Amino acid sequence: MAVQRLHIAKRFSEISISGNLVHLAGQLAADTSADIRSQTQQTLDIIDQFLADAGTDKSHIMSVMIFLKDIDHDYAAMNEVWDAWCADIAAPPRTCVEAKLYAPEVLVEMTVVAVKPD
Repeated sequence: MAVQRLHIAKRFSEISISGNLVHLAGQLAADTSADIRSQTQQTLDIIDQFLADAGTDKSHIMSVMIFLKDIDHDYAAMNEVWDAWCADIAAPPRTCVEAKLYAPEVLVEMTVVAVKPD
């Protein structure tokens, strides 16, 4: 089965599609000087856009992996934004872990697996 890649950079592609399966690379906020709520919203906005670019949307997400820099400090605030984002869909399965991210100002990163509707 062929693999289609979108938003290709030198080091990675933001989106890979094979059949109806869509994988997004780890997504994070464009403005990493912002607080956790803003970084979470920016990340979810980017996910929405990339899913649309792949021909799908958040209602077709199979799973999300959420990485937080400081789970003790940021979990509740991230969840406030997440809950609002999921308010109009059945919330997808997710895992949320604390992780050392690639730069100290990055507070949240998310990877997504979704399907394209038939």
